[in-house]
Amino acid sequence: MDSAIHATQAVVTLDVALPGIIWGWMITLNMWAKSVGTGVILVGAFLLYRHKKDEMPNLRWLMPLISFIFLNIFLLSTLTDLHQPYRMINIFLHPHWTSAITVGAWMASLFTALVTVLMVIGFFDAHPDVRRNCALAKTARANSGLYEKIFPFVVFLAIPVTLYTAIIMAESSARELWQAPAEVMQMMWAALLAGSAALILISGSWSKEARRDLALVLAIATFFSFLMYMGEYFFSFKSSEAEATLAYVHAGGEYNVEFWFGMVLGFIVPFFLAVSNMKSDNKTLLRFAAILALIGLYMAKDVWLKIPQMLPLS
Repeated sequence: MDSAIHATQAVVTLDVALPGIIWGWMITLNMWAKSVGTGVILVGAFLLYRHKKDEMPNLRWLMPLISFIFLNIFLLSTLTDLHQPYRMINIFLHPHWTSAITVGAWMASLFTALVTVLMVIGFFDAHPDVRRNCALAKTARANSGLYEKIFPFVVFLAIPVTLYTAIIMAESSARELWQAPAEVMQMMWAALLAGSAALILISGSWSKEARRDLALVLAIATFFSFLMYMGEYFFSFKSSEAEATLAYVHAGGEYNVEFWFGMVLGFIVPFFLAVSNMKSDNKTLLRFAAILALIGLYMAKDVWLKIPQMLPLS
């Protein structure tokens, strides 16, 4: 009788959808950092294929170092956003392989572990003075060939790690603006843009040919990223919800300003600076283009993440 009485005394604490933005700046930072962390590996692999190591003396250890830093920002923001971080343990102890989050967490963790190994080996290879006076470095030197063996797997993992977030966004119910094909391509171009921009910032001592290739990748990535966003901005007729979502940008206001600042700073200006740098090598202008691209990419991702959440679901 007691349990029956308690069963009829349930209290409704929430009977409407959560209003406002749930995925905020932390998720924007998450995706932006992931683009940098995976992009430097993808673009770095392209450079190592095209040029000799002597033309890029610090690439083999700074590339995994940058990736390691930004991947940990990505993982930390993911962990913080869970609100109950111990949930992450269940992803590894009780994995459900039909979940994109589970598969992505395993791949990202393995990717980070392999990048850490590359970072250690690359650091001691680039600093022989440290290597001679460190027992750990002697072990790293003995296994320097391990770098070449691991690197192809790291490059391979960089692709699904940078793309799986697009699948998670596409699985979000009633978010018609986040469609898997478009999001996948946006994530890939973002990785190439962020990776080339990050490597440009450390390319001061590299050969002109290597910097020219970086400028080429940055120009291509900014052009197609801008093309993707403009296609969605002007031709989103696939559903009334997508059009209503984009109205938050079309109608003016803070999201309109942030969106166009992102387009100009992140894509338009860096494109022209990168193209001009392919003809005349100017380190200062190329670095300026890289910084603008990273800032603009963050702003574009921020708008694209937030505006679908502004539309009421009922």
